[in-house]
Amino acid sequence: MSDPLGVSIGQAAALYGLAPSTLRWWEAQRVLREPPRVNGRRSYDETELRRIGLAYLCCVVGAMPLEQASAVTAGGRNRQWQSAVKRQARLTEEKIRQLQSAHAYLLHLLQCPDDDIVGQCPDLDGELVEHTPRGLVAIPDLVAAARSIPRRTAGRRSRDEMKPLREESTTPSRRCAVCAGPVAQAARGRRRTYCSRACQQQQYRQNANRPPV
Repeated sequence: MSDPLGVSIGQAAALYGLAPSTLRWWEAQRVLREPPRVNGRRSYDETELRRIGLAYLCCVVGAMPLEQASAVTAGGRNRQWQSAVKRQARLTEEKIRQLQSAHAYLLHLLQCPDDDIVGQCPDLDGELVEHTPRGLVAIPDLVAAARSIPRRTAGRRSRDEMKPLREESTTPSRRCAVCAGPVAQAARGRRRTYCSRACQQQQYRQNANRPPV
């Protein structure tokens, strides 16, 4: 029989469209406190359900790393959580600037009238000098410029000379792109990006509602 004052981990996770494994992972990373147990099972009351909601806002909506999100969900009188939020806000602003710069260059690239940019565009060499590390080498000819750069792996075989690694029967686990929870990977087939369909749908909604840059 369930606790009348709390809900199970499955019910708590479903309230926010998450998988129970996500709550367990957040708990392991100290984003959530370990709730009391009833008959050996986790039981989430009103306070802990609010804490899960705050964790969702930090990790999913605010895209905060778990370490910083834990400072927010823990609270405290010293208000350290504000520093964590400000730090994430600064990082987000920097990402926005990078995306705006990328967007501006892509629009600039669209102005090229040539069908074959590599073979026909007269401005490509200038673009490489201005926007890539190639500009650090003051040699006009690309082949000569590449030859002038000292090799970083002297005495070691290059990647082109190395034998391909054997394909393993299992693939390593990864973190969910939405909630950073563990994603179980099958030995075969396409690699999974989300820990649950709820996270997949959440990412789809965010992409659909995201305004153009």
